[in-house]
Amino acid sequence: MGFFKDLLHKSRMKSPWLIHFDCGSCNGCDIEILACLTPVYDVERFGILNIGNPKHADILVVSGTVNYRNAKALKNIYDQMPEPKAVIAIGACGTSGGVFREAYNVLGGVDKVIPVDVYVPGCPAKPEAIIDGVVLALEKLKERQPAKETEPLVADLKKAREFYENREDRQVTG
Repeated sequence: MGFFKDLLHKSRMKSPWLIHFDCGSCNGCDIEILACLTPVYDVERFGILNIGNPKHADILVVSGTVNYRNAKALKNIYDQMPEPKAVIAIGACGTSGGVFREAYNVLGGVDKVIPVDVYVPGCPAKPEAIIDGVVLALEKLKERQPAKETEPLVADLKKAREFYENREDRQVTG
């Protein structure tokens, strides 16, 4: 039985699937997440696919501020995901509650409800930083055995900016 578990783990690392959940935001981060799927950024080159069913997802990407009303839905989606799983909090709202954090019905960032593995700062977060966050989450999944806790990471905006600038240079020079 160990052979099949190892085979399943290796196949999931080669082509992870992610699910996006918006807790309630201005939709700035949602637009940037969708921009990652366009040919300009082409996140599918890493084998990453966006799906709609949490029972098949490896990575949960969360944007927006968590409030009392959607906290249960977020926890439910997280609980439906198989182990090992990773969570990425996108944008200022997802990481800390953003501009809405002082509102009466806001709990704060995603980490108030579920454990977060990667934080991607920004308002809205840049597509390069989101891709870097997904790659960091993939590294977390590779080192993680089911139900093993690890230290959260923060996406490196400098590395993402260099990636974007190099991409522009390649487009200009051909």
